[in-house]
Amino acid sequence: MLNNDTAYPLYAQIADQLRLNIQTEKWKESQRIPTEMELCEYYHVSRITVRKAIDELVRENLLYRERAKGTFVKAMTLNKDEYATIVKGFTQELQEQGKNAMTVFAEVEHSHADQRLAKFLNIKVGEEILILKRVRGDGNDVFAYFKTYLAYKKEYSLKSRDYYGSFYDYLRSLGIVVNQEREYIEAVSATKELKKLLKVKESDPILKRVRFTSQKTEDFYEYTECFYVGSKYRFYLDFDN
Repeated sequence: MLNNDTAYPLYAQIADQLRLNIQTEKWKESQRIPTEMELCEYYHVSRITVRKAIDELVRENLLYRERAKGTFVKAMTLNKDEYATIVKGFTQELQEQGKNAMTVFAEVEHSHADQRLAKFLNIKVGEEILILKRVRGDGNDVFAYFKTYLAYKKEYSLKSRDYYGSFYDYLRSLGIVVNQEREYIEAVSATKELKKLLKVKESDPILKRVRFTSQKTEDFYEYTECFYVGSKYRFYLDFDN
C-alpha cells in the first residue's frame, strides 16, 4: 500500500502501482480501470490525489479517458504495416542532416524483466536485463531522451562511459548487426521526468518514438522508448516504390 512516512508524493506512489498493473498485464489492453471513487476508497486518499496519479499515466500514454465511460488502458498497436523497416540509429540520422550526435548523460542499470518487458525481449519474467538511459543532442542543444532495454549478456558493459557513442556501433563491435525493426510514433505530454531531463515545460510538444529491433539469428531483441522535444527535432522517412 502507500507509505505516508516519506517525501515521495502519494499521487506518485499510486501512479507507480497503477503503472505496475499495466506493465504486468493485471489490467489488460482496452480494459476499463476502477473509477476514481473506487481508487479513493482503496487507497484512502482524496479524489484530487487519485486524479493526479491518473493524469500522470494519461500523459505517459498508458491510459486514456472516454467521457461518461471511464478510464481505459491504452492498447499498443503492433501492426507491421505501421512501421519503418530501415534500422537507423540517432547518430546516423543526425549525420545525414549534417550534424554531430552528442550524449550528455548516460546511466546503466542491471535489473530483472517484468511481464511487459519479458514479452518485448522474448525472455522469461525475472530474467536479467540491462537498462540504458541516455540524454542526447547535436552538440548545440539537448533534445532527446532514450531508454533502452536488452536481455542481459555478460559481454555487455555495465560502465556508462561505454555508451556515450553510437549504440549500434557498440553492438557491431560485439558482432551484433541489427537487421529487423518495427516502430511507432505518437505525440505525448511531458512527464515530470522529461521536464527535468530535457528542460521543457508541460505544455511543450514531445514526440515519442517506440522502437523494437532484433537480430533473430543471434537471439537479440531491443526495446527502446525515445522522447524528442518537438520544437527541436524533425523525423525524416525516405521511401522507394
